[in-house]
Amino acid sequence: MNLDTYLFNQSQKIVRALETFLPKKSERPSSLHEAMRYAVLSGGKRIRPILALASCNAVGGKEKDVLPSACAIELIHSYSLIHDDLPCMDDDDTRRGKPSCHKKFGEALALLAGDALLTLAFQVLSSQDPKNSKRNLEITRGVAEAVGSSGMIGGQVADLEAQGKEVDLPTLEYINIHKTGALIAVSLKCGALAGGGTAQEVQALMRYGQYAGLLFQIVDDILDGEGYAKSIGISEAREEAKRLCGRAKDTLKIFGKKGEPLARIADFVLKRNA
Repeated sequence: MNLDTYLFNQSQKIVRALETFLPKKSERPSSLHEAMRYAVLSGGKRIRPILALASCNAVGGKEKDVLPSACAIELIHSYSLIHDDLPCMDDDDTRRGKPSCHKKFGEALALLAGDALLTLAFQVLSSQDPKNSKRNLEITRGVAEAVGSSGMIGGQVADLEAQGKEVDLPTLEYINIHKTGALIAVSLKCGALAGGGTAQEVQALMRYGQYAGLLFQIVDDILDGEGYAKSIGISEAREEAKRLCGRAKDTLKIFGKKGEPLARIADFVLKRNA
């Protein structure tokens, strides 16, 4: 498979679906809806929803069954980036080469756009096919746990509390597992559940997601010269990234050829340079 073509095609599927879930700019309040669309549709790799689609395919499911969950995860990711960029958090003026949401629309509207995207994500999750209500409930609960105080937001708080301090390795791992890894891991879980995977398949894909989440963050740290790169050194961080990539790919053996896209994505994350 050509990974670039695969990622592009899958990303386009996600963008088309997101267009249907997001309110139109013409709907009141138009300023809020414009800010929401700006934050979600202004580029990005769409790695998390692509992982959800690939996970669904790995267990033999149909992409249409996981597309709402995949889009909900991307809406949540977009909300988190809006809030991360705010002056009270990371205070970033740009995102993906463009003005961050609060620089373009003001802090108050950016804050509300983030709130609205998080709310919309759970609206999307709750509107899935009622014939699979038990499965949908498990997906929704999993997403809520992954982004709440015991997941992504908890990791963000730990990151804020660590600012300006010497951070030990266990704290750094806690931050990365929760702030970055939790949403990636639940993307895999959503795909496996929506695709009707067995308990063994769901567990295997969740383990892949946990390894991939840490891998993603370590590579980020290497590129930025922060986190793991500072704590254990760039050379050791690169070795740890390679180990995580190998472990992630090992979890895919039970899927045979159907796990190839996930294996290739792990390699892509390991080798990325931006």
